[in-house]
Amino acid sequence: MSRLVGRVESVCPECLERIGAELVEDGGVVRMVKRCAEHGEFSAVVWRGEPAFSGWVRPKIPFGGGPREAVGRGCPYDCGLCARHAQRTCTALVEITSRCNLNCPVCFADSGGAGTDPDHATLARMFDQVMKRTGGCNLQLSGGEPTVRDDLPEIVGLAKSAGFGFVQLNTNGLRLAADPELAHVLAEAGLSSIFLQFDGVRDDAFRVLRGRDLFEVKNRAVENASAAGLGIVLVPTVARGVNTDQLWDIVRYGLERQPHVRGVHFQPLSYFGRYPEDFVPDHVTLPELMTGLVAQSGGIVRTADFLPPGCEHALCSFSGKYMTHEDGHLVRLGSASCDCTPKPAEAGALKSIGVTARQWSAPAQPETSPSNPDTGQGAEPLAGRGAEPRISSSPPPDNDLDRFLARARTHTFTISAMAFQDAWSLNLDRLQGCCIHVAQPDGRLVPFCAFNLTARDGRALHRGRE
Repeated sequence: MSRLVGRVESVCPECLERIGAELVEDGGVVRMVKRCAEHGEFSAVVWRGEPAFSGWVRPKIPFGGGPREAVGRGCPYDCGLCARHAQRTCTALVEITSRCNLNCPVCFADSGGAGTDPDHATLARMFDQVMKRTGGCNLQLSGGEPTVRDDLPEIVGLAKSAGFGFVQLNTNGLRLAADPELAHVLAEAGLSSIFLQFDGVRDDAFRVLRGRDLFEVKNRAVENASAAGLGIVLVPTVARGVNTDQLWDIVRYGLERQPHVRGVHFQPLSYFGRYPEDFVPDHVTLPELMTGLVAQSGGIVRTADFLPPGCEHALCSFSGKYMTHEDGHLVRLGSASCDCTPKPAEAGALKSIGVTARQWSAPAQPETSPSNPDTGQGAEPLAGRGAEPRISSSPPPDNDLDRFLARARTHTFTISAMAFQDAWSLNLDRLQGCCIHVAQPDGRLVPFCAFNLTARDGRALHRGRE
């Protein structure tokens, strides 16, 4: 029997006008149901299974600091950020091009345009504006595909000169795979990490989501970035029936390539930007990712390992942090439970900025090369192809503190996910807790999901606004 579990504000997928919505639960499945006076009823699943929707909480005391735009039409129309926004910037994205060397069937940015790339003066001004408005945050260079710009190393240098300690590149990896020297040049310019599009360990997933076989290309990109000493985060777009059976295979691929692969960050497919016309909204939910990882790993990871975020809204993401020992044990690090006492949102964001920068950057003092000339495989027993990590609740008793700390500096690994919101699933309470903001040339910072929000006909709410 269905029951009402909440009322929120959302938008109509057809006209993007703000409308009310009900969250209705039936058998562990939570749907967002909304009715537009002009376009009728819409329904989308936003939570499916365990852990329970009602218990997945991490309350925060809203942050009200920083420059704010005046409230006019209200959320989500006044982003920049408006006075209703409840979180500071943790990560700022700067799109340095709209061009791309792929034409993926799904693309949140609808990349591939022929627009003019922002020049160095514009980018330098944007970097300075982000630093002034946020007081400091992590930076991601995005697009389009940033590596199509031959001046990318100079842009990384501009970002470092502006004061960003952690600069990450959002990339499909094609050019990194084709040009081994590029990764070295970017590392020398100050790049900390690559956020690598990585949809699976078989080409069937790439054919559906990217339009071509790419697995070997991704392998070369990982090898070249590793050789240059860059941190690597694998970022799968997860679509039901496409790669939901490869969740643990992707994690295992990353574990095998430690210490340079620092984690896997799953992103369920959201319907904004470019996506198939003949779709029915079918979001892969956070609990499905968690339970899928548990089942596919054979219990190596547990649902209890994954906690709601301390930075963004609880319903937006989960994460778990691990360390791999020399003997193959996978150890869950950190607290095993969430302290759900309300904490200042800004404190969570500031902590997340530091933790993310440390975890996703290049490993400190890597012990060996990722390509061992003696074995042709990864340097560690766990990293040997086919080796399965085993879970342990604590370090082995014969492991002294210094050895443990040294290992923790190089072989920690995060498994996380971010459920972006589209016009079918948008919850304005979640949007107002967003900490990932897209920087604009005029100085505004727009929450990621609001910036990429598009109506069914492709009309954007914020992207392209002057």
